[in-house]
Amino acid sequence: MNFVFISPNFPSSYWMFCARLKENGVNVLGIGDCPFDDLAPELKRSLTEYYKVSTLENYGEMVRAMGYFTHRYGKIDWLESNNEYWLEQDAALRTDFNVFTGLRSWDMDPYKKKSRMKEFFQKAGIPCAKFHQVTTLDAAREFIGQVGYPVVVKPDTGVGASNTWKLHNDDELRFFYDHLPEVPYLMEEFVDGVVTTFDGVCNSKGEILFAASHITVDSIMDILNEQRPLYYYVDKDMPDDVREVGTRCVKAFNVRSRCFHIEFFRLKTAREGLGQPGDLVALEVNMRPAGGYTPDMINFAGSADMYKIWADMVAFDHSAVDLNQPHHFCCYVSRRDPVSYRHSDEEIWELYGNTIKISGRMPDALADVMGNFLYIACFDQKEDMLAFVDFVHQEG
Repeated sequence: MNFVFISPNFPSSYWMFCARLKENGVNVLGIGDCPFDDLAPELKRSLTEYYKVSTLENYGEMVRAMGYFTHRYGKIDWLESNNEYWLEQDAALRTDFNVFTGLRSWDMDPYKKKSRMKEFFQKAGIPCAKFHQVTTLDAAREFIGQVGYPVVVKPDTGVGASNTWKLHNDDELRFFYDHLPEVPYLMEEFVDGVVTTFDGVCNSKGEILFAASHITVDSIMDILNEQRPLYYYVDKDMPDDVREVGTRCVKAFNVRSRCFHIEFFRLKTAREGLGQPGDLVALEVNMRPAGGYTPDMINFAGSADMYKIWADMVAFDHSAVDLNQPHHFCCYVSRRDPVSYRHSDEEIWELYGNTIKISGRMPDALADVMGNFLYIACFDQKEDMLAFVDFVHQEG
């Protein structure tokens, strides 16, 4: 089996996807813009060959790289980046090279356009925020007359909370329209909730091989726009309602042969048409693993190996990884360079060293949301986890 992995060096832990594929007898071929000598040793050992392009944004170069691999190794069976940014290009390359094991260009709209996602959430019977396609200021005022302030404006196609804002009044509304972006935008009613996810891997039949859930208490939009401190955590045990609505979404979106990352709001306050406090409301779907170090956190929390489960799905369409292992809370806590903190790194390690799994700098490309320096740690009790978060975030 010939598998082309796009940008296998980013995020840095993605070498494990390649390593697990190789362990399963898959011929792993990499395309990236990083010089080969700069790749991690573990990644180099996992790749049969690596093709460097000057930029992954140049589709002509990507086509030439695929053509080279096809000429050298024969038909390409799989192509994947597991990265939101490259999903549409991945689909175009599959389309052009007749790779049938993943999404192709004509499949992408429901997975990339937030407006189309709502149709599938409705198909699954899951409420979602009312929305309006941004057109004129008068149309926006009419929509706000129905749902009230605040409203959220976001790109119809976009990653995470990038270029997303909350508008609180007419002045902010006029400012937004005076500087209206050229890309299509949505305006949504504001939902006061805690982001709760359904993350996992499913096979070619749409069967869920593995799933977990993580929770972000504060709004990612506010964390990004206001540079707030960030923490989130993988739940020790997935709530039944998350599993139930998540499974319905996987079926409604016809998710097959890939990782998925589905986001919901758990309502903090009642909202007419959406539900009561504690109810789940659909937010969006992403056809890739949760971002950053979250796959590693899922592994730590569940004593599992999501990378192997995914590679088993690719090679065998099932996985025998034992999921009946002890579960934990696993949290991500970050710090920002401009902030002065009360406790030093040495003090954190002295008190919590036996719980910390990963610490270090976050790549600059992810730092606006994820912070500049991170700690990932596991706990059996939620209150111990929250005490750790507080200790790391205390300002001096």
